[in-house]
Amino acid sequence: MVKILMIAGDAAEALEVFYPKARLEEEGWTVEIAAPERRAIQTVVHDFEPGFGTYTEKRGYRLEADLAIEAIEAGRYDALVLPGGRAPEYLRNLDRVLDVTRRFLEGGKPIAATCHAPLILAAAGLIKGRILTCYPELARDVRAAGGEFVDREVVVDGNLVTARAWPDNGPWMREFVKLLKSRG
Repeated sequence: MVKILMIAGDAAEALEVFYPKARLEEEGWTVEIAAPERRAIQTVVHDFEPGFGTYTEKRGYRLEADLAIEAIEAGRYDALVLPGGRAPEYLRNLDRVLDVTRRFLEGGKPIAATCHAPLILAAAGLIKGRILTCYPELARDVRAAGGEFVDREVVVDGNLVTARAWPDNGPWMREFVKLLKSRG
């Protein structure tokens, strides 16, 4: 059975946590959520209001983490999902998050990252030479880390599947599921 790790935390985008979790579980796969602590995390909803220059943030749903990030045993998982929102801004400062992410990417295991999650990939030194997408306002961050940003709904580069944000959840998970199935 396929076992997938999702690393999230408070202020993770609700639609980028709940949609992939449900979609991957529909395949009969197990999804475990790791957060800085094993407790309920508070997701947020980012939306675009007319006349507002950036996205707005509202409280989303709470979700129980299955384990603390320090307890992750990367070898137990077949793939990794990194949702966006504001959570990656602080998760990228946790050495254990960077170590786990490196193990997945360098080990050739599939990673799905969306929105602000490439901040984790950049902090881990994993973007150089990669083609990816993310929330467009992070294009400079991707380029500064040595990656090539493209503004598309989904980009597959080897074992990395990236999307811009929650409006691209369908194509993002379609390509991630396809990648996982191609690996048996």
